[in-house]
Amino acid sequence: MADSDTVLGTPVREMLALLRPVIADGADLGGAQAIAAVFAEAAFSTLVEPGDTDAVALLTALGARRTLRAVALGESGESVRERTLRSEAHDPALNAERINRALQRWRTRLGQDSPARALHRAHLLRVTLVLPDSPFWPSGLDSLEHGRPLALWVRGDPSSLSGLRRSISLVGSRTATGYGTHVALESSAGLSDRGFAILSGGALGIDAAAHRAAIASHRLTVCSLAGGADRLYPAANTELLTRILASGLILAELPPGSAPTRWRFLMRNRLIAAVSQATVVIEAGRRSGSLNTAGHAAQLGRPLGAVPGPVTSPESAGCHRLIREYAATCVTSAEEMAELADPFTVAGPDPVAEPVDTRILRELSRTAPRSRIDVAARTGIEPAELSAALGRMSALGLAIESAGGWRAVQR
Repeated sequence: MADSDTVLGTPVREMLALLRPVIADGADLGGAQAIAAVFAEAAFSTLVEPGDTDAVALLTALGARRTLRAVALGESGESVRERTLRSEAHDPALNAERINRALQRWRTRLGQDSPARALHRAHLLRVTLVLPDSPFWPSGLDSLEHGRPLALWVRGDPSSLSGLRRSISLVGSRTATGYGTHVALESSAGLSDRGFAILSGGALGIDAAAHRAAIASHRLTVCSLAGGADRLYPAANTELLTRILASGLILAELPPGSAPTRWRFLMRNRLIAAVSQATVVIEAGRRSGSLNTAGHAAQLGRPLGAVPGPVTSPESAGCHRLIREYAATCVTSAEEMAELADPFTVAGPDPVAEPVDTRILRELSRTAPRSRIDVAARTGIEPAELSAALGRMSALGLAIESAGGWRAVQR
C-alpha cells in the first residue's frame, strides 16, 4: 500500500482508517486504488446538494477520484469535457459551460478536511456509509438515474435495507386530523402485518402515526431525513425517532451534521418515492408537502394511492385532487394498499412458485405465528392443499413453522 497515493492530501492509510469503521461492507476495501476511489465517493457526497444530476453524470463518466481531482485542481469545464468525450458513459448534455458551473459550485464547498471530518463524525455516531455498489444499496434508487443520491448515510443495521424490497411509503399532512391519524395507524399496522416495511419522513402528523404503528407491530420502519442522519428533526419527534433507531433505520443522503432546509425536504421526498414499491398519501391538504412525494412517485411510474376523506375537509383536498387529476388509485384499507404494491417489485419477485402461496403469504405475520386452522380460515384453502403449500414455502425459505404455528420469514 503506497502512502504517496493521496486524495485531497489524505494518505491511503489514513483513508483506510477513516473508511473501515463506517463503510457498510468494508471488511476488505481492497488495494490502494480501491480505497482511494471509495474515499473520493464519500468526499463527493459532502460537496453536492441532493439531486445534483451533474455530479452523478460526471462520476459515471470519469469516476469519483478523477472528478474530485478536477475540482481540487481548478480545472476548466472544457478540459474536463474533453475527457468525458472519451468515456462510453459520456452524457451529451454535459457541455463545457455546464461542467464549469458544476465545478465552481463544488469548489466553493471543498475544504481539505471536510470528508475526513464527516467520516470521523459518522464513526462517532455509528452512522454507516452505503455506496451504490454496496449489496445493501436499495435498487429502487437507481430508477432516479442521474438524480440518484451519491451515497446513503444510515443509522441502524444497514442489512435491514433489504427489507425495503417489500415496502410502502405512507405520507401525509403534518396537521393531521383525528380521521387521518386513525387511518394512518390502521393502514400501517395492517401493512406491517402483511409483511411490508413502512417508509416515511419522520414528520409530525401522518408520518409519525405511520412510524408508531409499524414499531408497535414489530415490523421494520424506515425514516428518511432531509438533513444528516444525526439531525433528528423535528425536535418534537425526537423520542419517536429514537425509537425508530432501536429497531429500524434512519437514512439520509447528506453527511452527519448537515442541516435540513426547505429545498432538502423537497429533494428528500424523491427518495421516499423511489425506495418503496408504492406510495400512499393518507391525508393531505392542497399545499401539503406529501403531494411533492406523490409527484415523484408518479414521475417514476410507481403505484400511487390516495385515501379519500370528507368532501368538506380541506385536509383531504390534496388526496381528492390526486385521485381526480393524477390518476392516483383510491384506497381505503391496508388490503387495497398492499394490492397496489404487489404487481411491482423493485428487486424482482419473491420465489413463490404458485398463486396459492401468495394468498398464504398475505395472511402470515412476520412476528405472530398462526395455526393451520387460522391460516385455512383466512385463505379459504383446503387443509391438504394448505399443508402442501406450507411445505413448499418452507423449502423456499418463505415461511417457517414454530411451536405456535406458521409465520412468514423476514425478507
